[in-house]
Amino acid sequence: MSTFTVIFIATIFVGLALQLWLVSRQAAHIITHRKAVPPDFADSISLEQHQKAASYSLARLALERWDLVLGMVVLLGWTLGGGLAWLDSAIAGAIADPLWGGVLLVITAVLIGGLIELPLSIWRTFRIEERFGFNRTTPIGFIKDRLLGVLLTLILGVPLVAVILWLMGSTGRYWWLWAWLVWMGFSLFVTWAYPIWIAPLFNRFKPLGDDSLRSRLEALLHRCGFRSNGMFVMDGSRRSAHGNAYFTGFGSNKRIVFFDTLLQGLDANEVEAVLAHELGHFKRRHVAKMLALSSAMALLGLGLLGWLSQQGWFYSGLGAGRATPALALLLFMFVLPVFTVFISPLAAMLSRRHEFEADDFAAEQTDPRHLISGLVKMYRDNASTLTPDPLYSAFYHSHPPAPLRIAHLSTKIPA
Repeated sequence: MSTFTVIFIATIFVGLALQLWLVSRQAAHIITHRKAVPPDFADSISLEQHQKAASYSLARLALERWDLVLGMVVLLGWTLGGGLAWLDSAIAGAIADPLWGGVLLVITAVLIGGLIELPLSIWRTFRIEERFGFNRTTPIGFIKDRLLGVLLTLILGVPLVAVILWLMGSTGRYWWLWAWLVWMGFSLFVTWAYPIWIAPLFNRFKPLGDDSLRSRLEALLHRCGFRSNGMFVMDGSRRSAHGNAYFTGFGSNKRIVFFDTLLQGLDANEVEAVLAHELGHFKRRHVAKMLALSSAMALLGLGLLGWLSQQGWFYSGLGAGRATPALALLLFMFVLPVFTVFISPLAAMLSRRHEFEADDFAAEQTDPRHLISGLVKMYRDNASTLTPDPLYSAFYHSHPPAPLRIAHLSTKIPA
């Protein structure tokens, strides 16, 4: 057994043990605090609603445990178990052209991964979400969404993988620089195209029809110097009772999207405050900062792949029978999360910092009490736990825990 194989196995099990321990901490913390609503929320959230959120969180954590263990088993099966080597051998025997054989290998592995995860997705949707009153997806709708996802994977993924594999095999030692340019162009294209071509495949969008609310929100956009291609309402209630709002696209394709469930749950003051928070991400240049960071990480990752693809121990240590661009790409995709899991708190910390800054911006543009009341309603309606374990939250959550976020906004209320 090679040194890299030992490191790989040890890292898998240490990472799994860490994540299972964090899940156990989160579950224990929620159970400990489920008997009473935190004082800051006692006037807005009933004990019954608080306990529903606790039960919902515990059910999701139980599924998360299975997901973590399944992920480890599948990863070991693909690599040291010989699954990827067998699939590569079968495809190579059927397709002589190394480029298109490599494309088929990558796409097939991705699709098989989706099939393996399908039972947990079904359980999450039709057992957990159904049990707590959130699921509104029908079995036919669920199947349709998955088939559309496969179709998009083929339409977008096949050309992208073909170009990347061609660059890996034909442009020399620094292929990864060209691949980075291709990846960035592809990412920007998908971001631009998503609002008008991709999202409408899954949901219906209509312009915000409430004239009074639209005028109010347009005035907020004007004050903030933000231009968009319109404000739209998405039929999120067709799949789920959860509510949300988001920005999508860039350039002339920027859109503001509200879930219909969100508009049903919040009043006009609260909707304006939520929109001000989202605008805060743009005004504080969080989008540009995250784009720059993701670009740098993509360049670093591709540079690392460029080096690893030249190392024989990388293939042999992960159970691959030979060295090819497609195997290098797949092994890198499989293995990278094993090592990056330990730095995920850094990304979560940066995201939470951005959320606080966006809240500060919203408090400058609107009454912070409206954002507080809107957030509390969203916590309640989405059955979000009010008592997360601090360590679990620091490791995983992109948003600050509810008590910290409300306490921070409370300091912005005018005296």
